[in-house]
Amino acid sequence: MSNINDRGTIKWTSIMMPEQIKMLNDYWKTTEYKQKPVLDEQELEEIGMKLQMAIHNDLTVEVKYFSDHDYKLIKGKLKKIDAVGNFLQFDDYAKIKLMNVLDVNIE
Repeated sequence: MSNINDRGTIKWTSIMMPEQIKMLNDYWKTTEYKQKPVLDEQELEEIGMKLQMAIHNDLTVEVKYFSDHDYKLIKGKLKKIDAVGNFLQFDDYAKIKLMNVLDVNIE
């Protein structure tokens, strides 16, 4: 008896306005956003020590950072740590804000 062929939300999109569809798509994107974690003093100090060791010994690092509501990784050698401008600069001229750095691994 329950042999109903239901098309789900497909049947309703034909009567929706384009603005409504865009609004719904934007809403579903924002539900997937991740929150930036708050680091404590000890974690920040450890990250700072690793960055200083990496730049003084010319070591390759893998930096996990927060950008565009997601976590990202970048790997390379540090060229500069700018404390005034608050950013890291890599050999390939990629820049990351220091406040967005979540973790550093020395390779």
